[in-house]
Amino acid sequence: MASLRTKKLSLSGWGRYPHADTLAFRPERRPDVPACLPGLDGSVIARGAGRSYGDQALNGGGTTILTERLDRMISFDPETGRLVTEPGVTFASLLDVFLPRGYLTPVSPGTSYATLGGAIANDVHGKNHDRMGSFGDYVAWVELLLPSGETKRVSEQEDAALFRATIGGAGLTGIITCLAVDLMRVPSNAVDLTERRVADLDQFIALLAEARTNSTYSVGWIDALAKGRELGRGILETAELSATPIAAKPRRQLGVPFNFPRMALNSLSVRAFNQLYYNRVPAAGRQRHTGIAEFLYPLDAIANWNKIYGKPGFSQFQCVLPDATAPVGLRKMLEAVSAAGAASFLAVLKTLGRQGRGMLSFPMPGFTLALDFPRRRGTDALLAELERLTLESGGRIYIAKDSALSADGMAEMYPELSAFRMVLSEIDPNRQIGSDQARRLRLRA
Repeated sequence: MASLRTKKLSLSGWGRYPHADTLAFRPERRPDVPACLPGLDGSVIARGAGRSYGDQALNGGGTTILTERLDRMISFDPETGRLVTEPGVTFASLLDVFLPRGYLTPVSPGTSYATLGGAIANDVHGKNHDRMGSFGDYVAWVELLLPSGETKRVSEQEDAALFRATIGGAGLTGIITCLAVDLMRVPSNAVDLTERRVADLDQFIALLAEARTNSTYSVGWIDALAKGRELGRGILETAELSATPIAAKPRRQLGVPFNFPRMALNSLSVRAFNQLYYNRVPAAGRQRHTGIAEFLYPLDAIANWNKIYGKPGFSQFQCVLPDATAPVGLRKMLEAVSAAGAASFLAVLKTLGRQGRGMLSFPMPGFTLALDFPRRRGTDALLAELERLTLESGGRIYIAKDSALSADGMAEMYPELSAFRMVLSEIDPNRQIGSDQARRLRLRA
């Protein structure tokens, strides 16, 4: 390690909680990556743009490979839409290069600043999961630097078990150095968007169930502090790709220049924001013609929005509950959040379709709820209660967003965890790849 350019850093995920001190190595090119493995003292984990929320890409006391400079696009076949690229390429870069040419990733997370390597590690899903599945469904192959120092290409045809462990595998199967993903053709750079108010949770569930068959994209915002007859009220958005383009706009961002004071984000301020946000859509609803990027990535318009939660940061909770148990389970969760006065203005409800491709893929058929909570007294207790309610409903928690799930809960939620552990024991018997999350959740045998 003495010959490598390393730096000691204190890192956190997008939630800015928790933190970890690590020795960081930033390779400039793919041939530089293998040099970080020999002679490691402790474990190593790859980190892309740092957009996972909790401790997944943290490695306290170990080494972190920062892959954001591995951002070269290697080849593209316009006939098939297949793109070969390095892992540090972001969805924002793909938008800039390929959307003007009529191509888009079939699946995208909620931010364009995530990397493709991170999208594989978390098998990300978007607002069209019922129709299109997860990101991993469009990955043709992945090139991995294994702990042994060997570089290996894996796919459904070449070492299918390792491929399935890599999709959604939280970066624990090796360092992704290259990948191939299939893009889809789109008719323009725009969507036709419909927005409507939703009165309560029962109506939300009914409308989302209907949107599964009638809409390509669907997502709901929920007022997490609403109570009584208004519990679960919010706004439903459905959208279709449009053949009518929209004038391209330069990407502009407002910014949050400093950490908000802790007292600024409380139930009163969030309740006021939620009321304004709910009322921004007319009672009769509305239709708009808008850009694909604006629809897919609304929060990207605000740089450093995570500073709104102040210096202590925040924890995000996201679960998926099966269709049969979701109506009761979601109601109990929203009642718990409302009773706790937990100030979450980013509350999202949508549906998921088929089971993900990876052993630890999060998606399964059901309803998924995502909530942000500022770090304060009572946050951990609320997260523990939400975990209990998730287990009671037969659901699972998304580890890309997680910082609080218990190891026992993880084992109960993910039935292929044992198979995943077997793959890790075969390719990494000396435990060279590791993370704070992997240790917390006991993702190894």
